[in-house]
Amino acid sequence: MRASNVLQLGIKELRGVARDPMLIALILYAFTVSIYTASRAMPETLNRAVMAIVDEDRSPVAARIIGAFYPPYFMPPALISHVEMDRRMDAGIDTFALDIPPRFQQDLLAGRSPEIQLNVDATRVSQAFTGSGYIQSIVSAEVAEFLKRYRGKTTLPVELTLRTRFNQQLNKSWFGSVTNVISMITMLSIILTGTALIREREHGTVEHLLVMPVTPAELMLSKIWSMGLIVLVASGLSLVTVVQGLLGVPIEGSIALFMAGAALQLLATTCMGIFLATLAGSMPQFGMLLMLVLIPLQILSGATTPRESMPPLIQDLMLAAPNTHFVILAQSILFRGAGIEVAWPQFAALLAIGGVFFYLSLLRFRKFLR
Repeated sequence: MRASNVLQLGIKELRGVARDPMLIALILYAFTVSIYTASRAMPETLNRAVMAIVDEDRSPVAARIIGAFYPPYFMPPALISHVEMDRRMDAGIDTFALDIPPRFQQDLLAGRSPEIQLNVDATRVSQAFTGSGYIQSIVSAEVAEFLKRYRGKTTLPVELTLRTRFNQQLNKSWFGSVTNVISMITMLSIILTGTALIREREHGTVEHLLVMPVTPAELMLSKIWSMGLIVLVASGLSLVTVVQGLLGVPIEGSIALFMAGAALQLLATTCMGIFLATLAGSMPQFGMLLMLVLIPLQILSGATTPRESMPPLIQDLMLAAPNTHFVILAQSILFRGAGIEVAWPQFAALLAIGGVFFYLSLLRFRKFLR
């Protein structure tokens, strides 16, 4: 195997990407607009939810309830009639519609348990789930204070002093931005490498490569380093310009150390892309295989939900996936400022997994060329 062949073949792959405007647009979108918009929409807390209230009681307690909904959780409630409620919900104008029945205050003072109807637009899943709990808590608190005739404070037997580290404001977009960068590194590396191989087969250039004095290992390495370089440069620029710059996320650790871990992750994922491309007969089949692989990698690796909340069997199985170790490595370095003395087990695991994936993909690639 000659390094010059690997270099020249890799340059050929880079030129092929440069001549494909759709791939360039996908790379730019994935590491800029996609990360920014997904991170800004990351918080699951209620934010400026649209609400309407039907006040059929016109009592002081109803006025207290109406005045308890204000930004940033809710937009100022619109006072509507009972006839308008269904029409506005059907049109998607309101996410929540609260109906305070007649004689509500009278029933409260008489010791009865009146009911308030809450209509929720469940197509807005995140707001519907969290907002229902918010509204129930707000209404219960206002009613309790009205019946007690004073605004009391609950005194707990033990007071906890919270000290939040690494994300003092509990800003979920900080976590989401880094998670999205990790996801894009995995997704784009598999897509670019697999697309490069399938494109050559569809264009008939694989036969041209077979008559050249190059080995399958040289062909495979050229695709790995060229596609990996594109994703590595794009992720580094995204981390500096989008995550640190536009989103203002503080990076505690070394970006160079993170990039070294990303390079090992790219070794494994680019090999995975080549393996999937040799299994797929066309680009649509490659897309279907990509969905079957990417979704478990993203969901079960700890990037979306904590690994500790998963069954022990799933945790053990996902140790064979490179994403699991890369998520741990990235969060340790970028959030907690960990160094190589802390993250070396993840580096070693990524190197071992990448070596195994390279060997298996090379065997499959040789069979594919034959």
